[in-house]
Amino acid sequence: MTRPATEDTTPRILPATSEGTGVVSARRRRSRYSLLTRRDKVVLTLMVGVPLLLDLALIWGPTIGSIALSFTNWRGVEPLTAKSVVGVQNYQQLFSGTYPFFWPAVAHNVVWLAFLMFVATPIGILIAVLLDRELRGSRVFQSIFYLPVVLSLAVIGIIWQLQYSADNGFIDVALRAIGVQNPPDWFGDQSNVLVAPLNLWAAMVAAGWRHVGYVMILYLAGLKSVDPALREAAKVDGASERQTFVNVVFPVMAPINVVIVVITTIEALRAFDLAYIINRGRNGLELLSTLITNNSISESSRVGFGSAIAVVLLVISLVPIVTFLVRTTRAQAR
Repeated sequence: MTRPATEDTTPRILPATSEGTGVVSARRRRSRYSLLTRRDKVVLTLMVGVPLLLDLALIWGPTIGSIALSFTNWRGVEPLTAKSVVGVQNYQQLFSGTYPFFWPAVAHNVVWLAFLMFVATPIGILIAVLLDRELRGSRVFQSIFYLPVVLSLAVIGIIWQLQYSADNGFIDVALRAIGVQNPPDWFGDQSNVLVAPLNLWAAMVAAGWRHVGYVMILYLAGLKSVDPALREAAKVDGASERQTFVNVVFPVMAPINVVIVVITTIEALRAFDLAYIINRGRNGLELLSTLITNNSISESSRVGFGSAIAVVLLVISLVPIVTFLVRTTRAQAR
């Protein structure tokens, strides 16, 4: 008799292929040599997630809310319903001239920008160029010119109110000393002087006092990074100091120049503190920022209308910001 064949149950070890071994070993290496531990991943998530949430809650949330409210006539007290939606009525009221303070405020912001750009900024650049020569006591002068930058604009407004005081202000006392018996009311005179009210010029001088120090420290830092060989080469070629600065140093400072232009534009557009401290942004000191506050938070409580002005200011402010970002991105891509 022949015995029936039985199934061989002995476990067999299959030969490992190179592909399977490679996958297993790669997985082991990843699990074994991971650069981030679980704790690192939690910390990284918190470091990125918390600022992102704060940015969404404090910046983009109010921004989107203001855009939505700009199409309503909501007054901030009654419930916000579908009847509050008025479409583009707020924008029509702004651009048609029905609201008499809008276009003067736009003009004042433009004058403010021109003053900072073509008066305060060149003065700051000039001071930076002079201090770059390593004059004796240059550190002291840097501290003196930069001191207004560390002060808030509210404090600067109070300081210049004292300077413009009609009783014992430094400016009026100096004018009387040279024979001017009736100095003007600097913060109260609304008469136009060179396309802008006199009190606006007084406020811009106070703002420029701070802006000069800001530009000075930025430009001085840029001048320190200029290769001295460029100046030496220009000097060997017989160029004067003015020619060296205009034809050699200034073009090399192009990145700093762009930053200064963007910062100056933003400073002019968001000007608020000085004008509001002087007379709450009224009587010749109307700016877009003060109109937003006076309409949204004042007794009128025109939150929807104030939001429309805020959206206009947002769109205008995005122009220099987007220009700067596009320019920076293209420069990095080269």
